[in-house]
Amino acid sequence: MNNLIEQLQNKRLIWRANQQNGFVKGNSTGFKELDQALQGGFPEHGVVDIDTPIGIGELRLLLPALRARQQQHQRLLVFIGAPMQINGEMLAEFGIPLEKVLLVQPQSAEHALWSAEQCLKSGCAHSVLLWHQDLEISQAKRLQLAAEQGDALHFILRHQRQLGLSLPVNLAMKLRPHQQGISVQVTKRKGGWPEAAFNIDMSPIWPQLTLSKDNNNIIPFPQSKVS
Repeated sequence: MNNLIEQLQNKRLIWRANQQNGFVKGNSTGFKELDQALQGGFPEHGVVDIDTPIGIGELRLLLPALRARQQQHQRLLVFIGAPMQINGEMLAEFGIPLEKVLLVQPQSAEHALWSAEQCLKSGCAHSVLLWHQDLEISQAKRLQLAAEQGDALHFILRHQRQLGLSLPVNLAMKLRPHQQGISVQVTKRKGGWPEAAFNIDMSPIWPQLTLSKDNNNIIPFPQSKVS
């Protein structure tokens, strides 16, 4: 029995309540608020499930980590089923070489999942971003295994995921828009507890894409002098 428990602990399948740092530290996300919530950053490999509306800055949130992984691994960055046009100029300006970017537009949801699994387990990609709405537990397990085999990080972006369904992933987050950037809530973290929502200020990196902080526009009404 002790040997079985030790094996499960080595595979990080058991978390102890007195374990202060059960989550395996990975690479920095590029945002100190998110690094603190994740106790270091995104996992080195595995699946990150992101619940987000489209176009609120979800890709900008991932770009610093994607650039760091590109510099570290020198492998492909894969986008699968993106609902918008990926801006190559933006990627190049942010330091991601376009010759290392692969865009896949599958014809169906089944093809999208197949493409993601093949890219992950092949070892040719350091990160795979997949836009996919509905995901079953068995499918998430296959993607998790493929990411571990290929030492890759897999981001799944979808909106209004199935209520009450907790997928077997390393990390799950909910993103919502915010005036100065984006609001993040960590809803599931392997080896840790969920976190309350917090805001990430993106104005230092993308000031033109954020709203200025509210100014106090209240002008006091001048008091009349009584003679």
